[in-house]
Amino acid sequence: MQANSSPIESSQRTVHSGLAQRVERALQHPWQRPVADHSREAFERAQQWRAPLSERALIIDAGCGVGLSTRRLAEQHPDAVVIGIDRSDARLTKDHGRLPDNALLVRADLVDFWRLALSAGWQPVQHYLLYPNPYPKPGLLKQRWQGHPVFPTILKLGGRLELRSNWRLYVEEFAQAIQLVTGTAPQVEAFVPTTPALTPFEEKYHHSGHSLWRLRVELLRQSE
Repeated sequence: MQANSSPIESSQRTVHSGLAQRVERALQHPWQRPVADHSREAFERAQQWRAPLSERALIIDAGCGVGLSTRRLAEQHPDAVVIGIDRSDARLTKDHGRLPDNALLVRADLVDFWRLALSAGWQPVQHYLLYPNPYPKPGLLKQRWQGHPVFPTILKLGGRLELRSNWRLYVEEFAQAIQLVTGTAPQVEAFVPTTPALTPFEEKYHHSGHSLWRLRVELLRQSE
């Protein structure tokens, strides 16, 4: 990627006024959409792959894109298993070299995969959300993860959740959503990525001069 990315522009200047209502609705009315067949099949394959490695710590790379972050996380944590999930076959099949033996790339809808993982008792030690689409228009709150009905499921999986974005407001809004559910607000902090960056977007935004933001929070695994 060339380092020519424009900063995010939005008419929204503060945490969305409708956030609390969206989170409360998600808590009171869990997402009931049927799981897509291809997602269920993908999850079952992931279960089979993980079975002989079940004693290893689990790291989930949610929305892994081309899978570069999954590879790098697997290299950084050779004693863990890393599962990267993305809905785009075109992204997942891009050639970024050999996949480490402790990594798996899965094509599935994240909304489905998270719910299946929770039902199956998965307990990731780390859970990454790296540069999700911020949907910066105020009317698109429900498409941001913190405004989506699946948000409580993300938190119930537990582990150390890390979110990164080049839009500070997205991270602050996500932190407030966590506070609404757990009573504790994670700290939002600026950071400079290591070399190499975890994702192509991280590298592009950094070299385009964007400020990068993250939150990290330890979550207790909860039952459904």
